[in-house]
Amino acid sequence: MELALDTPRLPRAPEPATILTVVANDCSDGELILRTAGGDRGAFDVLYRRYARPVFGLALRRLGDRGRAEDAVQETFASIWRAARSYRPERGPGAPWLYAVARNAITDRGRARSDTPAEIPEEASPDAGPLERAEAGWTAWRVHRALEELSANERAVIELAYWSGLSQSEVAEYLNIPLGTVKTRTRAALARLAVLLEEELG
Repeated sequence: MELALDTPRLPRAPEPATILTVVANDCSDGELILRTAGGDRGAFDVLYRRYARPVFGLALRRLGDRGRAEDAVQETFASIWRAARSYRPERGPGAPWLYAVARNAITDRGRARSDTPAEIPEEASPDAGPLERAEAGWTAWRVHRALEELSANERAVIELAYWSGLSQSEVAEYLNIPLGTVKTRTRAALARLAVLLEEELG
């Protein structure tokens, strides 16, 4: 399958020297995001080349429509350019952050498709009220804290699978480790999280 996606239109920036692009190719995802935050268009282009196709594949599986998937890719990378300064390397590698941005863009595309003209509801809204939202916020915070107590290897597979929406096979491919290793780390991580969260969520 051919994918014809153009790099999103962004504010013009001085073109980096060829040697800088070569160096950028050797950078980690996190380093590229940090360089993008500083306005490095070459680093952004490397990120785009690395992730445009995986993000498109994820969007196509979730949206089932090529046009909307391509729109989601464009929105993802435009958001990365705008929000790169929010990335914090001490919280984890760049890929989970990038896939979280992609997931939000994909969700927005899906929501746009399902939006219908507003009508007067006949029943009470099923949306969570203030108390429920506060409780959900506390739970999310505690889960994030528990994740920080996992080993780096275990945290990586959990973040990629549950936050970035990757299958275990995709996680194995991304991390360049055997699928069995991904499954073992996932089981160990979930068991550890169950212990850590037993009091709060039990």
